[in-house]
Amino acid sequence: MSLLPDPGPGEAVAKASRFRDELLDCLTARGDELFELVAELLCADGPVISPVDLTLVAEHRRGHGAMYEALNRGNVDVSRLRQVLAGLPIPQAADGRLVLAVDISHWLRPNAPTSADRLFCHVYGRNGRSSDQFIPGWPYSFVAALETDRASWCQPLSASGPRAMSPRSLPPRSAGWSRTRSRWTAGTSETATSSSSSTPDTVPRACLISCAGCRLRSSGGCARTGSWASPSQCHGSPRPRAGGRRGTGKEFRFAKPDTWGEPDAATVQVADRYGTARAMAWGRIHPLLTTRSAWIGHTGELPSIESTLIRLEVDHLPGGGDPLPVWLWSSATGLSGEDVDVRWQAFLRRFDLEHTLRMIKQTLGWTRPKLRTLDAGDRWTWLIIAAHTQLRLLRQAAADLRRPWEKPAEPGRLTPARIRRGFRNVRPHLVCPARAPKPSRPGPDGRSAQRTGGQPPAMTWASS
Repeated sequence: MSLLPDPGPGEAVAKASRFRDELLDCLTARGDELFELVAELLCADGPVISPVDLTLVAEHRRGHGAMYEALNRGNVDVSRLRQVLAGLPIPQAADGRLVLAVDISHWLRPNAPTSADRLFCHVYGRNGRSSDQFIPGWPYSFVAALETDRASWCQPLSASGPRAMSPRSLPPRSAGWSRTRSRWTAGTSETATSSSSSTPDTVPRACLISCAGCRLRSSGGCARTGSWASPSQCHGSPRPRAGGRRGTGKEFRFAKPDTWGEPDAATVQVADRYGTARAMAWGRIHPLLTTRSAWIGHTGELPSIESTLIRLEVDHLPGGGDPLPVWLWSSATGLSGEDVDVRWQAFLRRFDLEHTLRMIKQTLGWTRPKLRTLDAGDRWTWLIIAAHTQLRLLRQAAADLRRPWEKPAEPGRLTPARIRRGFRNVRPHLVCPARAPKPSRPGPDGRSAQRTGGQPPAMTWASS
């Protein structure tokens, strides 16, 4: 269970109000318009179709032109907003461990030839790998803190667009990550960071965050093959074959069990939804890096990064599919059986981030706007994160406005979509720091402003 305390309705409203105050301070240009756009996201009935439809809700106080100006010319202090998100109560495991997840979601823009900074996004097909497609769009990398129980909730901490997807601009470099890292001190449990195999720069990310008490795990590893530790570090290991890479041992292939050898750790656990789970771990394995992706500009010999491979097998899946083995890659070495169980159990909670990304796409309409510039897309993305954060802070204050065919939910177990239904009822109790719009229409006398004189004449006479 998570150590994050469950606040009452009054405390939840107070925390949400403080976050709204700090959110407005992070909106440095067109702040009032952007702030009210977040409220309209949460007060709209049903899924968000387009931003202009939000101007039709009763809470909207400005014109649709102000909304477009805010998205195109507004400004969000991203570094400050990351600090605000990292300063909120972050869920922790029973041993005080922080579990973070990293995942990439695509904002597909195939019909936007004039939009810059588009990349080819790999979209998996439903009829096998032969139906995969590469569609132009904007890939975004999300970092979120996970909860340990099955609640489909997480706390997004950061989002990076295509411009920031490089080893030099990873989330560990941001101020918000530094504030999250400050919660870890020497002697406490390390922070676990989980990602999918499609996340780029997995090994560089592990190099950057390893000094912060964090360990990265990924599904499928960084490559399909690996090799044992360097002979100089492992006594008695064979010398590399002729023509092989310096410092590599025998090859480790996922599809060839005869190359695995004896595992360094093996555990058997019984899970409620998966049956018997069997995990085996091989330590001191480093991936065979190539000068591609994050290492395309690397000069000199590629580094040798020791890690651990974990093979997980289960009896059955909740959906009834074929339970194929899953390979997990961890940047930590020397894992015990308990450490192996902690890692694959935390990896299962990574799917909560996928549920969150699906929710912000289908309900909050993250990828629905047809924005032209990537800067506007970044602003809209951070507004979506701010809206989801308010829903998470109001988990204990929102009423269950369920449909007649929906089952009643336990107290504090509402989904984000069901909390959004009751946000309109909670909004009057929250602080609204945004200023009221100023009237811009002409006054009662037909003049829009006081003038000292009339229209200047077309011709002037020089005085004699």
